[in-house]
Amino acid sequence: MRFLFPAIVICTAAVLPAFAANRVKTANGILESTAAPKDGVRTFKGIPFAQPPVGDLRWREPQPVTNWTGTRNADKFGPRCMQRTSPGADYWFRSDGMSEDCLYLNVWTPAKSGHEGLPVLVYIFGGGFENGDGSEPRYDGENMARQGMVAVSVNYRTNIFGFFVHPDLTRESPRHAAGNYGLLDQVAALEWVQRNIAAFGGNPKRVTIAGESAGSISVSALMASPLSRNLIAGAIGESGAAIASLPPQPLAEAEQNGVKFAAAAGVNTLAALRAMTAEQIQDATAKAQGVRFSTAMDGYFLSKSLTALFEAGEQAKVPLLAGSNTEEQSARSVLAAGDPTPETLANAIRRFYGEKADAVLKAYAANTTDEVYEAAAHLASARFISYGTWKWTELQMKTGGKPVYRYLYARPRPAYLGMPGQPAPAAPAAGRGDNAGSGAPSGPGTHQPPPPRGAAHSAEIQYAMGNLDLDKRYTWEPADYEVSKTMQAYFVNFIKTGSPNGPGLPSWPAYRADNNYQRMRIDVKSQAEPEGDRNRYLALEAAMATR
Repeated sequence: MRFLFPAIVICTAAVLPAFAANRVKTANGILESTAAPKDGVRTFKGIPFAQPPVGDLRWREPQPVTNWTGTRNADKFGPRCMQRTSPGADYWFRSDGMSEDCLYLNVWTPAKSGHEGLPVLVYIFGGGFENGDGSEPRYDGENMARQGMVAVSVNYRTNIFGFFVHPDLTRESPRHAAGNYGLLDQVAALEWVQRNIAAFGGNPKRVTIAGESAGSISVSALMASPLSRNLIAGAIGESGAAIASLPPQPLAEAEQNGVKFAAAAGVNTLAALRAMTAEQIQDATAKAQGVRFSTAMDGYFLSKSLTALFEAGEQAKVPLLAGSNTEEQSARSVLAAGDPTPETLANAIRRFYGEKADAVLKAYAANTTDEVYEAAAHLASARFISYGTWKWTELQMKTGGKPVYRYLYARPRPAYLGMPGQPAPAAPAAGRGDNAGSGAPSGPGTHQPPPPRGAAHSAEIQYAMGNLDLDKRYTWEPADYEVSKTMQAYFVNFIKTGSPNGPGLPSWPAYRADNNYQRMRIDVKSQAEPEGDRNRYLALEAAMATR
């Protein structure tokens, strides 16, 4: 059986009836949204796509949804998955609380019937596989649906609930695999889309998956996995790939990580771990110092590294649009507290790469203070997430068989106003604007940091999804709306046609060797340009390959 859920019901959605009084008949039962359509877009929230992963289903593959009788209300987001969010973190949830029972998705559709065959966007949230939720306003699908597609946001299990690996879990699995439950949740959501999206007016053969950060890492993994690579027609990755960002651990290493957690929790059986409440599990993770839960080469979802899979051409052969931001990480991540001098930068590079540092030193050579800041921010961003994103596009260009479109996002977000319902941050602290991050303060009552020099990690999401107006935390300016109009149009065109190009937009060439590796720089004035920092990525690749 290729997919997690039985394939016998896949064809049923094609003959489901048209919308009637905001009702849709899915393979599991009837959904109803009593909310009035907005600009012709209907919204269906909190749709279960798997059984609640609780009790004996904790740390197991997602199981098929139990059918319901009567009509299920779809007016409210489901609960977000269990997570611990630090004060001041860049998350703004609209979900119905938090629960281990969290496997729900949301659909926005402009279709007036179930027979329109519209392209489909499935968006996967980011958050380091630790946090996040499909209800966040920046992922809202209404504005994408207005552009003539069906948009879907999905939840998936995070942290220990989504990525716990233990030798006993491997032994009890009929596939001798453990972990990656959060990724398997995403596969289950894609299978739900295959069975049901036609009833919402979507075409299951025209599904584009997209995500940012951990969501982008997920997209790269879904392209590689045999469980999901045949379920998609296109992919969008915003800052992240499992090639170098949170890459999957070998199963044996991940198992030992789980053994350490169980020992720290004082529990030595799976039954006892499953008997703990979700809150007790979460508290235990906070006390288990140095233990992190992430993806694994489990032999089922992934049997090899992504580099090996893509080099062998075993990934989804679909168009890819991917890129990163100009300041994914602050220059201070490299310079630390040192003065912004060439010597400080060079010493950091030698510390990172040792005897293999010469090529990196040459690629990141800097003389002036501004050059040091730029080089350090690029290196910090590359080490954090942009190198892996670059390598992903390189591999897909070589073996994917379909066009790759690469971007560099450069528009910094404007001033941060604070989270809704909380006091606004104080005036920016004095000093150079050399920080990145989210642009949000580090906690309630803190000073707002100086604005970043470039586009910080996650800065592009609201622009790409057309959701500036939904996010009241920033002082959006007319230029921001222009950037959003351009970036959203590129994304919409790609989802509809496999190419970002369209009338009224600067031409975006495919990423290829024979055109000097052109990429689109997205800013107030967007334009295609040769990849000027390619030598830096090649130097990093060489340094890492030989260490």
